Amino acid sequence: MGQITLSGVAKRFGEAQVIPPLDLEIQDGEFVVFVGPSGCGKSTLLRLIAGLEDTTGGRIIIDGRDATGVSPAQRGLAMVFQSYALYPHMSVRSNIAFPLRMAGLPKAEQDRKVEAAAKVLNLTSYLDRRPGQLSGGQRQRVAIGRAIVREPSAFLFDEPLSNLDAALRVGMRMEISELHEKLRTTMIYVTHDQVEAMTMADKIVVLNAGRIEQVGSPLDLYRSPRNIFVAGFIGSPKMNLISGPEAQRFGAHTIGIRPEHISVHPTMGEWRGIVGVSEHLGSDTFFHVQETGLGAALTVRAGGEVSLHHGDTVFLTPEPDKIHRFDQSGLRL
Repeated sequence: MGQITLSGVAKRFGEAQVIPPLDLEIQDGEFVVFVGPSGCGKSTLLRLIAGLEDTTGGRIIIDGRDATGVSPAQRGLAMVFQSYALYPHMSVRSNIAFPLRMAGLPKAEQDRKVEAAAKVLNLTSYLDRRPGQLSGGQRQRVAIGRAIVREPSAFLFDEPLSNLDAALRVGMRMEISELHEKLRTTMIYVTHDQVEAMTMADKIVVLNAGRIEQVGSPLDLYRSPRNIFVAGFIGSPKMNLISGPEAQRFGAHTIGIRPEHISVHPTMGEWRGIVGVSEHLGSDTFFHVQETGLGAALTVRAGGEVSLHHGDTVFLTPEPDKIHRFDQSGLRL
């Protein structure tokens, strides 16, 4: 079991309300990602669920039980932090077994659980090493193993990959996703990286200033952002947003078009502009087009074989059925 319900949950630090009352349903076995810019309240919300912060309003229901006033140890959850929080003088085996020793489990049962977790995480050959002998990705797997042996009803991850380099982040993203497929245990994952959110989540919760802007699958948010904030946050590079006369032509205060939904032609198109910076990524090239006359520069995604240079004149045409329209308050029309 790993169903978690937030009902009117709020958090205030003194006079500052960092989490206005919010409601959220997390189903058993879901991989849910909290995403948003720095300071949006995502880590605070995770800590409220874990019991590391006290709520100032509302209820937290875990598997049908009101856990609002319950201590973290009694909530049946396991948290993996940004820092690995491993004991450097202990072996990997001892680090993973630590919560089991604290719970007083017999040695044979400790060994069985540690061996099983190590097998799932490909750590069996490292059990007798110390954390200082491991890479950053291996240390993070040890921290996850320590959570697995507790057999929690849900795992809570607080930006667990932010200390890793780019290559290790990609590898660990896949490993955590594969772990979820193996365990089918509820996972709640906090990140500011919307690429992590898009590639890992069953359900994304987009937060802004403590408020939930939208909840949905990655494709739901990509295809149908409910407001300009979500439209600009989900997608990499972010959606182009255009206001003024061109938006009014489409019956909107603001229109949005993603870089991959704009075609490039050397002599004809709806919009004309001048190529600025180009980013060549092999299979793709991103062009930043300036002087468009639209009141905004545009980012355009093209195939890697497209060759344009700084100062070239280009013509751009958006796919009509991929244009997003927003009203004056920023809501999707």
